[in-house]
Amino acid sequence: MIRFENITKIYPYNCAALENVNLRINPQEFVCIAGPSGAGKTTLLKLLIREEDPTEGSIFWNGENILEIPPKKISHFRRRIGLVFQDFKLLYNKTAYENIAFAMEVSGISDREIERDVPQILKLVGLEHRAGHFPSQLSGGEKQRVAIARALANRPKLLMADEPTGNLDTLHAWEIIRLLIKINELGTTVILATHDKEIINGLGKRVVTLNNGKIVRDEEEGRYIL
Repeated sequence: MIRFENITKIYPYNCAALENVNLRINPQEFVCIAGPSGAGKTTLLKLLIREEDPTEGSIFWNGENILEIPPKKISHFRRRIGLVFQDFKLLYNKTAYENIAFAMEVSGISDREIERDVPQILKLVGLEHRAGHFPSQLSGGEKQRVAIARALANRPKLLMADEPTGNLDTLHAWEIIRLLIKINELGTTVILATHDKEIINGLGKRVVTLNNGKIVRDEEEGRYIL
C-alpha cells in the first residue's frame, strides 16, 4: 500500500531529519513508528501527506508516486488519509456532531449522507451520547475520540495518529489505543507514531524504530528498544 524508497529529508543548515529510509506498509497493517522526540517520526508522516517533500527519494501509494501528484490535486489525495494529532485540533465553537459534520461538508459530502453517517461514526467511537457536547464539556479522552471520529469521516484507507495519547493519562491513553485497534480490525490501515514505550510494548504490533533519522529496527510484534 505504502512504500518509502531511499527517502532523505534535509532541512536548512544541513539538518538531516531522515536519512535513506526504506519502508513498506501493507494494507490493513497496524504499524507503530517508534523513537524518541526528534527521531523523524513526524517528518515521515508529513511526507506521506505531502505537507512536505523529501530532499531525495520516492513515496508510493498503491503504486502511484505521490510526489508526482499536481498541487491542485493534493487535497483530493489527502482525503484518503485520516489524521489524528496530540492536541486534538477540534473546532471549539462546534459540538462533537458538528466537528464531524463540518469535516464532511468541506469534502463535498451531501447533507443526507452526513445525517446518516455522523451518528454511526459517533457510535463507533462510543460517543453517541455526547453528540451535542462542545469540546469544553468533554474529557481529554473524549476529545481525542471526537478527533478520531472526524478523521474517519471520509472513510479513509489509512489512519495516521501522531502522538495521540501524549496529553492523556494512562487510563484514557489505553482507551484511545483500543479504539485504534478496533478501527484497524474493521479494515483500516493504522500508523501510530509514538515515543510511549509502555504502549508500544503492550500492543504486540509491528514496530519500526527511528533514531537520528534512520530506521534502526523493524520487527513484527516488536518492542521499543534503542
